[in-house]
Amino acid sequence: MPQDFEQAPPDFRAALQSLASARTRTDVSLAEAPAPSRIAPYAVAVTGELQAEGAEATGRFVLLHDPAGHDAWDGVFRIVAMVKAQVEPEIGADDMWAEVAWSWLQESLDGVPHHASGGTVTKVTNRSFGDLAEREDEVHVEVRVSWTPEDTDMAPHVRAWTDLLAACGGVPHLPEGVTMLPGRHA
Repeated sequence: MPQDFEQAPPDFRAALQSLASARTRTDVSLAEAPAPSRIAPYAVAVTGELQAEGAEATGRFVLLHDPAGHDAWDGVFRIVAMVKAQVEPEIGADDMWAEVAWSWLQESLDGVPHHASGGTVTKVTNRSFGDLAEREDEVHVEVRVSWTPEDTDMAPHVRAWTDLLAACGGVPHLPEGVTMLPGRHA
């Protein structure tokens, strides 16, 4: 992958510009991260961390571009995203949680031009026994998803991912201009 994106194809440069100017959730801090170099000729990655009181969620957003396209992507771009969160212990007993997490992704992507979405939702419950039986269950979830954007405007895609990250971390979606009051958000 070229280190100098100025030599990248115009579509990838346009996608990078839209990512750089995207307005995302203020409670998610973003940082550039190393991108995979073998999946596509051009790639960029961003990590995110939810900065809300009492919430734990992190993630990674990767934009891949191959000007020749990929049959599996059904396009020249592909977004691969992941969210990891520690959630309330009640989630460990909820058999419908995976469907709920998937619906959050679908809601986040509603109105965002894309197709060929797919992914997995994994829930891991750590239950302690013996001398550690007093510990409360720890439940971690991981959502791994990918989809194909239909144009070079990646701003709505990274916004959808940060909304998913916040939802998995227990922070509800808020209309633009509304600020969450401090305290517990469950």
